[in-house]
Amino acid sequence: MTGALIGRFLPPAQRRTLDELTADLDLTSGDTASKRSAFWSMLALSAVIASAGVLSDSTATVIGAMIIAPLSTPIMGIALGIAKQEAGAAARAGRFVVAGATLVVLIGVGFALALPGTFDLLGNSQISGRTSPGLLDLVAAIATGFAGAIALARRDVGAVLPGVAIAISLVPPLAVVGVCLGQGSMALALGALVLFLSNLLALVLAGTLVFTVVGYTGEAARDSDRSRRKAYLTLALLMVVIVIPLVGNTVGGYLVSVWTSRIQATAQDWISAVPGASVQDVDIVSNQAYVRVQTPRDLPPIDDLLGALEGQVPDGASIVVTTSVGERIDAGVVGG
Repeated sequence: MTGALIGRFLPPAQRRTLDELTADLDLTSGDTASKRSAFWSMLALSAVIASAGVLSDSTATVIGAMIIAPLSTPIMGIALGIAKQEAGAAARAGRFVVAGATLVVLIGVGFALALPGTFDLLGNSQISGRTSPGLLDLVAAIATGFAGAIALARRDVGAVLPGVAIAISLVPPLAVVGVCLGQGSMALALGALVLFLSNLLALVLAGTLVFTVVGYTGEAARDSDRSRRKAYLTLALLMVVIVIPLVGNTVGGYLVSVWTSRIQATAQDWISAVPGASVQDVDIVSNQAYVRVQTPRDLPPIDDLLGALEGQVPDGASIVVTTSVGERIDAGVVGG
């Protein structure tokens, strides 16, 4: 059954040999000078394009950076190295990934230094969309990893690789990390880094599974139960590393959504004492909730809002009310 399923996805007549795959994914074999020149030049240009696209909030520009970015090559090289159980192969590929990621982050920092200190990071959709990954991002990344690994292993579907490059976000999150670091926003930088790491590990996970099942193993590892167990243990550890932070982000996002709805409803009841007044929006940033209201008159007592929010949101949450005329009121802390 398993063999028939593998045959459907990877027909023997279309499978590339281990030597062919190694030649494409190993930057330390063959014509290394040409391979590394292409890798570093394309990666640097991709980082510049991604940083510019992120800061100009241009989706088309960011997609262009995704297409030309070669960072998936050494990442899939890690997967092949794990599957081959070849001493040092995964580590060599990993060094290119670390060095390449560092280069992209530094270029992003360089772009950030030219920005004004008042630049609104969360007001930019290219940044805000990459700083809070969740489980759905993981599902998409794993599916993309399988598509990429299968495309690499087959001779007849290489045309799908540009689509894989677009679907798996590698260079743009690193550019966002650099921009956020350059602006001094460590929390946002960490969120973008988690997205990159989850995508990286999803690629390695899917690639390792495909390459192992298909049989891209070195002679020393072939038919070795110990090597197989080691590869599967590696896969399990990768899955744990991927899932934990994304589950945390997903749960956190759900809780923020619940608290936002509760604050919105409670604030609307509070402001309804003023005819014609309404709540325009509620935003939660860290432990502060910003309630924007539109009112033709003075607001009701602010303590009434704080009292009504007790039990609705965690104690210690700070409430800030802003009005349509620009007045800002620090209401205080819930339960304080």
